[in-house]
Amino acid sequence: MNSYDSISKLLGDKASFYLEHVCEKITKDKLNSPNKNFIKNVFVSSNRNGQVLRSLSQLYNHGNLGGTGYLSILPVDQGIEHGAAFSFYKNPDYFDPENIIELAIEAGCNGVASTFGVLGICARKYAHKIPFIVKINHNELLTYPNKYDQTLFGKVKDAWNMGAVAVGATVYFGSQESDRQIKEIAEAFSEAHNLGMATILWCYTRNDAFKTTEKDYHASADLTGQANHLGVTMQADIIKQKLPDNNYGFKNIHFGKYNDEMYESLTTEHPIDLCRFQVANCYMGKIGLINSGGSSGGESDLKDAIITAVINKRAGGSGLILGRKAFQKPLSDGIELIKAVQQVYLENKITVA
Repeated sequence: MNSYDSISKLLGDKASFYLEHVCEKITKDKLNSPNKNFIKNVFVSSNRNGQVLRSLSQLYNHGNLGGTGYLSILPVDQGIEHGAAFSFYKNPDYFDPENIIELAIEAGCNGVASTFGVLGICARKYAHKIPFIVKINHNELLTYPNKYDQTLFGKVKDAWNMGAVAVGATVYFGSQESDRQIKEIAEAFSEAHNLGMATILWCYTRNDAFKTTEKDYHASADLTGQANHLGVTMQADIIKQKLPDNNYGFKNIHFGKYNDEMYESLTTEHPIDLCRFQVANCYMGKIGLINSGGSSGGESDLKDAIITAVINKRAGGSGLILGRKAFQKPLSDGIELIKAVQQVYLENKITVA
């Protein structure tokens, strides 16, 4: 059975819903879709210097998806963001940073994204074996009550010194602290570019008002799409975003700029169209959108990850950044899951919708 048949079988009665959908609002001919010449087509004419182009090339040309224009990244910063014991109790091996990096290598990922500490303790052994992405800020979980803020944990130059090809950061758009975070990370990204590193922005929305009694709009297409647009304005080279699960955040929360025509002309309720809306906000795909893999849910993890990958690819996205679904399992199972997701991007029959 080929990979397309395997994926179709896994999707079951939803196979045609995901694999045959055509985006008619924002059509694929308007996009800069991922391909082997993606860096040349987009970044050669940009203000990124030659060292940044080399770093992007290292990232895009590594691992099982190397040379396709797609990315498969292992992110493990949950030890800070979600608590180490809570994140690693299912597989205590990942308290040891070396096992995190080995998982990314064995799974054929384009790169591994983690903290200064995790990557720094293994840098001399592994920085030349797999592209490092150093996450430079975090929402540390010990502040009580917890707040929607991100704190720098080190300097961009330290990431460069350990051989990282890129830095990653989070901005909580919509939070009370977002103005400071935007300024802080825009300056950090400028320094990273000057040093020749690529930049990846986790564009998350955070505000208690975004969750109403009817619905949680933190992952709505319109709010996350605007967060993406702010992220590319900060000159992120890659945007990381949650997959949208609804829409009409601006309209139903009653803030920002919106009208009915905006929603009707740009998207529908189909998940691929909602994700296409996110891609459009990344300069029509000129800045790659990678969606997160989400939390681990046990037996449904493989199917959920495949669905996310199909939606992302068919929407015109650039790949998945998948962590918990992989590292909260035995090593062999985590590798198998990541490689199954990569097959979605390697399968030529799964096209941009």
